[in-house]
Amino acid sequence: MAQMTQISDKAMSSLPRAEPDRYPHQDITREIIAAAFEVHRELGGGFLEKVYERALVLELTKRGLEVRAQVPVPVRYKGDPVGDYFADLLINGVVLCEIKSGDALHASHQAQLLHYLKATTTKVGLLLNFGPERVAIKRMVN
Repeated sequence: MAQMTQISDKAMSSLPRAEPDRYPHQDITREIIAAAFEVHRELGGGFLEKVYERALVLELTKRGLEVRAQVPVPVRYKGDPVGDYFADLLINGVVLCEIKSGDALHASHQAQLLHYLKATTTKVGLLLNFGPERVAIKRMVN
């Protein structure tokens, strides 16, 4: 069985910073990741995605970030609207977060987030999986 790795907020802030052009919105994504670890530390694994989404909204708001939940992402075909996706969270208007609750992240989850990023002007997305033992994170830049 895998060990759950817990990273404190202090440890998160001491991690080296990457180049801003390659990794935009680092400060925001670092805060989101720290908040996700805090939510998992408090709740553990095994809940539905909605529970983690609501807890993350509360935690991010407490940390002073602007959070919108279930944000419609319009999909167009040759310029015509054909439907909407709903992204789980949009933080500070610049980072999309897609929340999962399962054993692992899958290629289909990454494809979903990539489609959300392509359908919007949002450049950065985080895929957060609240697994049974730890939070798995995939950062994507469009």
